[in-house]
Amino acid sequence: MVTETLEPDPFDAIVDAPFDSALSERYLVYALSTITARSLPDLRDGLKPVHRRLLWAMRQLKLDPSQAYKKSARVVGDVIGKYHPHGDQSVYDAMVRLAQDFSLRYPLVDGQGNFGNIDGDNAAAYRYTEARMTKTAIHLMAGLDEGTVNYQPTYNGEDEEPEIFPGLFPNLLANGATGIAVGMATSIPSHNVAEIIDATLLLIDNPHVEHSALMEVFHGPDLPTGGVIVDSPAAISHAYETGRGAFRVRGRFHAAESKDSEDRDAGIERLGNGMWQLVLSEIPYMVPKGKLIEQIATLIADKKLPILEDIRDESDEQIRLVFVPKNRNVDPDLLKESLYKLSDVESRFSLNLNVLDATRTPGVLGLKLLLQEWVIAQIDILLRRSQHRLDKIAARLELLGGYIIAFLNLDRIIEIIRTEDEPKPVMMAEFELTDRQAEAILNMRLRSLRRLEEMELRRERDELLAEQEEIQKLLDSPARQRTRLKRDLANLRKDYAEDTALGRRRTTIAEAAPTREFNMDAMIEKEPVTVILSAKGWIKGAKGHLPLDGDFKFKEGDGPAWAFHAQTTDKLLIACDNGRFYTLGADKLPGARGFGEPIRTMIDIDAEAAIIEVLAYRPGAQLLLASSTGRGFAAVADELLAETRKGRGVMNTKPGVTLAVVREIPAEHDHVAVVGDNRKLVIFSLEELPVLAKGQGVTLQRYRDGGLADATTLKLEDGLSWKMGGDSGRVRTESDMRLWKVARGAAGRLPPTGFPRDGKF
Repeated sequence: MVTETLEPDPFDAIVDAPFDSALSERYLVYALSTITARSLPDLRDGLKPVHRRLLWAMRQLKLDPSQAYKKSARVVGDVIGKYHPHGDQSVYDAMVRLAQDFSLRYPLVDGQGNFGNIDGDNAAAYRYTEARMTKTAIHLMAGLDEGTVNYQPTYNGEDEEPEIFPGLFPNLLANGATGIAVGMATSIPSHNVAEIIDATLLLIDNPHVEHSALMEVFHGPDLPTGGVIVDSPAAISHAYETGRGAFRVRGRFHAAESKDSEDRDAGIERLGNGMWQLVLSEIPYMVPKGKLIEQIATLIADKKLPILEDIRDESDEQIRLVFVPKNRNVDPDLLKESLYKLSDVESRFSLNLNVLDATRTPGVLGLKLLLQEWVIAQIDILLRRSQHRLDKIAARLELLGGYIIAFLNLDRIIEIIRTEDEPKPVMMAEFELTDRQAEAILNMRLRSLRRLEEMELRRERDELLAEQEEIQKLLDSPARQRTRLKRDLANLRKDYAEDTALGRRRTTIAEAAPTREFNMDAMIEKEPVTVILSAKGWIKGAKGHLPLDGDFKFKEGDGPAWAFHAQTTDKLLIACDNGRFYTLGADKLPGARGFGEPIRTMIDIDAEAAIIEVLAYRPGAQLLLASSTGRGFAAVADELLAETRKGRGVMNTKPGVTLAVVREIPAEHDHVAVVGDNRKLVIFSLEELPVLAKGQGVTLQRYRDGGLADATTLKLEDGLSWKMGGDSGRVRTESDMRLWKVARGAAGRLPPTGFPRDGKF
């Protein structure tokens, strides 16, 4: 009978569980793996697993600074084959970054070949490049053979790797780290090792030291590419106190070839004939030079940086970006400010001190707590190293004790070895030797039986006993431990001191001086222009200050309405009878060769509204505004500027009421003169006129019939002047105007004899 073996039903393995809980459990495992084993650095050695495995593999390959380089492909192969089962390209990219002196403040890999550049170009493939470790990497791994750290099995269980590196080099702050995990991220800039050690020594001496005292020696980031950090000391200090913040990093303008020291520090090179150029010698961290040049070239092409003519890259080993201004009248400080605002010549680098502590728990730590945790970790490593050495000494002393017994009883030892079939237990019983001592005696070489050797053994034993006593004192005394750590840190500091090429501070911490309010208008080249607006609303700008009564070209049936002198940097205020004000840049006007362009295509004026005044904006100036019904107020010109084409409503007008008068009030004027359609004139003090941003205003003159004809301001002492009729062009002045001076809102009286019949001032 044939028995049929049934395959197990795969549906029997299905677990009935809510989808959301199953998903959350699995995602939590992934998130914890990303946080603890990929993205966040360890507080103790400042490394992520991939970097630690890279350096460990290089150590196993004996790629010390004194040894020859080996192919990067060999290193990457060992890493992904033995320790880090991930993509070869990602591992090589991590290795390349460890070798770039513009990415790491203190590179851990010494690369030979094309490892990329600050322009943003990629490194050559790993089959073309070679690498070995730097002296800094050796400092970071010092003590790996001295029992200082635990080892863990590799992913396949065939080998071992260290959990952390025990070296005294403060890599976390020295080289910084960036990483994005699940639900959290880290961003730590690099710092100066000498300053880190100084702050740590301060903390060891006084565990209760204030944060402000630490910041006196620990000044802030020291970035690989230099630059200038322009935040205030208070802002920098607060960022390190909380573990979170951001820094503004600017490129450094420096012209090494300039003879004048001020020009040199400002990055200005004089070219003769009043021309000059700016030189940028350092760029912000993490900004590729090629992309920065492309960004600024785009700004020039899009005319968003009109005061800059060109940018040239004259870099060799040193960065040298040359900025050519539009002309010699451009303000260098304005050009710098424009580059800071519009390009990555100023960038931001965030601070987020989110790290894994000794228990592999992520957390954001302030500077003081971070240094305290690091000191605790280093003390623990010191104790483990000392205990390891103590165990080695004890083991050696045990052997030395056996050797000395052998020398003192040499003839009997030889006799036992020659006569006994099993000499080891006999020796152990007769001389009270341990198994290790007896085994060591049996393994001694004949040449060691010299008389001199006994003296060497006794001297070695005495030295080891003295060392053992010192190490035991160290283990028993926290004060000695702190002193030893301070001494080791001071020795390390010598290799990274301020006067060494590697230790010299590269980034300047200098709070930026208050800068002028930046806007694009400040970059318009200042040139004289004559503004011409026709009666039918066609506007144009003629270059230079031309005679205002010149023969300008207009369309048939059109003619001049306004013509005045201005500068291309001016804003034009256009007032309409519906009470709205519009703003137009004088640099935006079409040229005067043709008829110009309709002003309504440039700003959105209502179809039924009429323009009643056009004038150049003067900062802080006051304007007199009056409606056809005799109401009005003073307005500050700054409040009249409109941000959009739709303008700004200033005077509220009811149906049938229009804005009739807009006049700039000279600073020396102290009275207002108003005349109505009824030819009545009133003059009152300017102080009675309210200053408003918007509204109907107050009654300027009371009318029984008609409304307002005109309004102006005057200085009462000088009287009132008006043009006489006819072609004579004579001006008449009435000096005594006291008869017409009344309170605001009066009906007034007839003007002086000869006042124009049309009632216009």
